[in-house]
Amino acid sequence: MSPSSKPLRRLGFLTIGLFDGADPRPGHENTLKLIELGEQLGFDSAWVRHRHLQYGISSPIAVLAAASQRTSRIELGTAVIPLGWENPLRLAEDLATVDLLSGGRLNPGVSVGPPMHADRVLPALYPDTAEAEDFSFERVRRLLSFVRGEPATDFSGSEGFEVYSDRVQPHSPGLSGRMWYGSGSLRSARWAGENGMNLLLSSVVKVEEPAGGSGESGGTAEGTSSGTEGSFDFAAIQLSHIRAFRAHHPDGERARVSQGLVVIPTDTATTAQREKYEAFARQRTPRTATPQGPARLLFARDIVGTSEQIAERLHADPAFREVDEVAFALPFTFEHEDYVQILTDMATRLGPALGWRPGG
Repeated sequence: MSPSSKPLRRLGFLTIGLFDGADPRPGHENTLKLIELGEQLGFDSAWVRHRHLQYGISSPIAVLAAASQRTSRIELGTAVIPLGWENPLRLAEDLATVDLLSGGRLNPGVSVGPPMHADRVLPALYPDTAEAEDFSFERVRRLLSFVRGEPATDFSGSEGFEVYSDRVQPHSPGLSGRMWYGSGSLRSARWAGENGMNLLLSSVVKVEEPAGGSGESGGTAEGTSSGTEGSFDFAAIQLSHIRAFRAHHPDGERARVSQGLVVIPTDTATTAQREKYEAFARQRTPRTATPQGPARLLFARDIVGTSEQIAERLHADPAFREVDEVAFALPFTFEHEDYVQILTDMATRLGPALGWRPGG
């Protein structure tokens, strides 16, 4: 291990949970099997993505409720729930329920901003209230207040045979300390720190405009750039987010940050698998050179190689050296057998190369 790197304390993985639209049950079942495998291999956490009107998990809380009954130790997270699709009070009820069913293992990750393709989905999602919906950080504040047990109404007590609470029920006392914000920008990282959340980082950051450029509205935020126009350093941008988050968090340097990159160990892969993984990474490499689209999104390079090679790359990453938790993302389009091989190599080879030891 590089002397400048912390030993990896917590190893997690992230899956999108793809399924066949004509027969969706097997895909959901495979997601549950991966989570079970993750626990058997000693992973500390398993995370699921959130997809609406696509062929990936649309109801992560329901999936994790099922996973909670098939596992006993592994923590279960969402990365992330886009709150533009959610009612914060109803979501708080679901989160607390699943957290209690899991024995306090839920790690909800959320983000804000208008729903993707808002102009096409808002008529169905909010047919009567779209103009009034608030997609800013205030939506997260509402969720946090409900999860923390703050009053949701000014009424409580008995009415006939019915008994009412003024806060969301059930209440799970430890859940508020396991709320994560999925950030790709400097402003949102700072906001997460100021509001005492944990920070989830992915393989995407938002490159900010030069000082004095146009700002933003709503709940999304610009990121930070490094170098001159045309020269971008993903790790440096992400490092600035980590430091801004901790500078504004009550826990300072002890504030939790989890990094999520796409890493694909090939130690026990077949020749055909290695060729597929390398082709996958090559196809995605062009988007790592410059910011993409109007949102100016910059992507990290996927890392494919032996666990020793991946560990060397990660130890050279200044953002990775600042964290001791990861949730490595599984590629979206592989087969179940590929995921089994990748997870097994992560737990048995890559994790130990990064100083990690399996959970009990």
